[in-house]
Amino acid sequence: MPALRDIEKAIYELAPRELAMEGDNVGLLIGRPDREVTGILVTLDVTEEATEEALRLGANLIVAHHPVMNCHWSPVQTIRDDTPQGRLLLKLMETGVAAICMHTNLDRAEGGVNDALAARLGLERVEKLPGGDGVLRVGELPGEMALPAFLQWVKAAIGPNGLRFADGGKPVRRVAVGGGACGGYLWAAAENGCDAFVTSDLKYNQFLDARSVGLTVIDAGHFPTEDVVCPVLVKYLTEKFPGVRIDKSAVHREAVQYYV
Repeated sequence: MPALRDIEKAIYELAPRELAMEGDNVGLLIGRPDREVTGILVTLDVTEEATEEALRLGANLIVAHHPVMNCHWSPVQTIRDDTPQGRLLLKLMETGVAAICMHTNLDRAEGGVNDALAARLGLERVEKLPGGDGVLRVGELPGEMALPAFLQWVKAAIGPNGLRFADGGKPVRRVAVGGGACGGYLWAAAENGCDAFVTSDLKYNQFLDARSVGLTVIDAGHFPTEDVVCPVLVKYLTEKFPGVRIDKSAVHREAVQYYV
């Protein structure tokens, strides 16, 4: 059976460490590198529920996108069971469940988050979007769509609980995608002739800005736009380690609910 360091090395072959943005915390974050892996649970986030799921499945490794801790953004000063972060970290360590997290390096990687999102949306002739820091992808729909049809297309492709959008006032063919919070790249999408930009966590002023330059923006949610990479990781790891049971989390779902 492979060791944790073998799994980490294999994922770095897909999403090289050097692609991670400055200050990002990626790789084997919890665990003994030489420990043998009994099973892997792939999930977008490391949570207490996902840890319990891993234990039920006999998995001692969680592979996730979002770092279980990031000392650059939120320093870990204590590990106590009366704080949410401390409780999670203690649970992982006490139960022997390791965590490997690949974040912005997986966003930028060929075949990573944004290639997975572009593929799920059925985009063709996909390439990196100029000015997108190697994160965003841009491609074309099979045919031009009116906005209502494109909204249905996005909903069917990634299953969000809801969509927030601003109408750029024209049909959609050329589409930029940025899984997670990529609103800061709105101008790059507009300047590269995109009709629409699918991302998440947009602010009010970004909807106004997009509308002013004729760019349709769709906020499809952080979880739906990034969870698309989890099946990719399951497939990749299954091919690399055929003797290891690998599951995608069935309990970790979109955290944002919409009242309609």
